[in-house]
Amino acid sequence: MPPDANAPALTRSRVADPPEDRAAVRHTRRRWPFVLLVLAAVVVSAVIYQRTRTSQTAASASGRRPQNQNVPVGVAAASRQDVPVRISALGSVTPLNTVTVRPRVDGQLMQVGFQEGQFVRKGDLLAVIDPRPFQVQLEQAEGQLARDESMLANAKTQLARYQLLLSEDSIARSNVDDQAAAVAQLEGSLKVDRATVDSAKLNLIYTRVTAPINGRVGLRLVDVGNIVSASSQTGLVVITEVEPIAVLFTVPEDTLRLVLPKIRDKVDLPVDVFDRTGLTHLAAGKVLTVDNQIDASTGTVRIKAIFDNKDHLLFPSQFVNVQLDADLRKDQVVVPNVAVQHGPSGTPLASFIYVIQNGKAVSTPVTVGVVQGDRASIDKGINVGDVVVTDSTDRLRDGSKIEVRTPGAPAGAGGGGARGTGQRTGRGRGPGGHPGQ
Repeated sequence: MPPDANAPALTRSRVADPPEDRAAVRHTRRRWPFVLLVLAAVVVSAVIYQRTRTSQTAASASGRRPQNQNVPVGVAAASRQDVPVRISALGSVTPLNTVTVRPRVDGQLMQVGFQEGQFVRKGDLLAVIDPRPFQVQLEQAEGQLARDESMLANAKTQLARYQLLLSEDSIARSNVDDQAAAVAQLEGSLKVDRATVDSAKLNLIYTRVTAPINGRVGLRLVDVGNIVSASSQTGLVVITEVEPIAVLFTVPEDTLRLVLPKIRDKVDLPVDVFDRTGLTHLAAGKVLTVDNQIDASTGTVRIKAIFDNKDHLLFPSQFVNVQLDADLRKDQVVVPNVAVQHGPSGTPLASFIYVIQNGKAVSTPVTVGVVQGDRASIDKGINVGDVVVTDSTDRLRDGSKIEVRTPGAPAGAGGGGARGTGQRTGRGRGPGGHPGQ
């Protein structure tokens, strides 16, 4: 059979596809890698999410306490004690008297009679100014006084003669009057001479500079050989009284209602002073006085306390921590301060304590009085003898079963391996698991 004339054309048409089909095939081949990449990302994300959920669930399960498991806690019993009301403040040591010793006469500084930092007593010699010019002035004044005394004696003798002659009517009265005036004039000159002598003696005394108060001298301000002047503002040395010494500190104006009545009644309010760290006790004293006005910008008032300072531990201008015993409240119900929990402000459980009743922790609202150190007085809410929880309070709920931990045992001991939290850090957890404020 002869071949068909159209056969080559048909064969070519089957072998060679149209251009549109070839483009579609290439597009499909290019899209497959992107599809595989997206699928791989989805699978990886799902695996990571599942592992995260699994780890969180495991952590939550490991930290969840069985409902019936007891919480190990530390406890303490409320007692009745006297609680001092102490006011803490920052203060500075202030000397009662500070004197800048200045010369009272002009002259050359010949001698210094103290060592820097020495403790001196009132009247001790501090410096000597050249006394020779003042000795000369004294001798001149004494000579003038002697001359005027001689002239006055002669004038008085002459007046007596004139009065005798006047009685015999041998001299005019005017001569007697003139002589009496001359005597009075010499008597006035004599008073001036005596004052000049006293002034010269006083200046001679001033050449020896002595300590006006007891205290510690500072660094020398003028060296030997310099000319010093009474009008100089520098002075020779500064003396600071350190026995006794004062501490000046500020307290809130609200504390005046505690302090002022006792000051008016002349009650000695004890004051203790500690160093900058608040750990080392430096001195014990008493309140001396209170300022006469309140600082309106800060709402505080200044109080001055006095200390004997025999050991000189208080130094002028030293910053110290002050504790003022303003009052003493007797027969107060006292618990450890860590037992007091604080809920949301303005709620009935703003302050509460977990009290143990029938093996359970019961949240009891309380009214806190004075917080002093590690103790807190309770004005209302609990009674003496009530057993309160002192730690692991953040793991408790109202009605939680507790297990009293043996003193000295770690916080996680007891209760079937339950873990405690140790000492309370100042924030408790309110009833129902709400964090304290």
